[in-house]
Amino acid sequence: MQLFIGGTCAGKRDAVTQRFDAPHWHSAHAGCRLEAWRSRGAARCLVLEGWECWIAEQLADEPNDDRLRRAMMRELDALHAWEAEWGGEAVLILLEMGRGIVPIGRENRRLRDLNGWLAQDAAARCERVWYVWNGLVKELSR
Repeated sequence: MQLFIGGTCAGKRDAVTQRFDAPHWHSAHAGCRLEAWRSRGAARCLVLEGWECWIAEQLADEPNDDRLRRAMMRELDALHAWEAEWGGEAVLILLEMGRGIVPIGRENRRLRDLNGWLAQDAAARCERVWYVWNGLVKELSR
């Protein structure tokens, strides 16, 4: 798996498009449900974006942040298993939210916290992590 992370309109989609040949996009912004990626089957490159939307959808239904975080980790683990089974590459695009600014509203804080934990969990599972800002792409190391 590879992770591309950065702010809104920072150039993440362009960076992915430049690096991968004919990626299959699975996007919350196009109305895709998170779990629907599982029906994709074989693909050389599967790009998942809109994680902040998928988290936001689940906030009202799941009051426990730890359970929601574990559910997101299960999706990451399932993507890793998909790679092993199909020989494809999963590419995650995550939005870096807030750059440390803590919102006043509880639900907005939860969303940012969960998105931040997801970013950490994804980075721990990914072979490569890229930070994208103003169209510039830098590979991060552990």
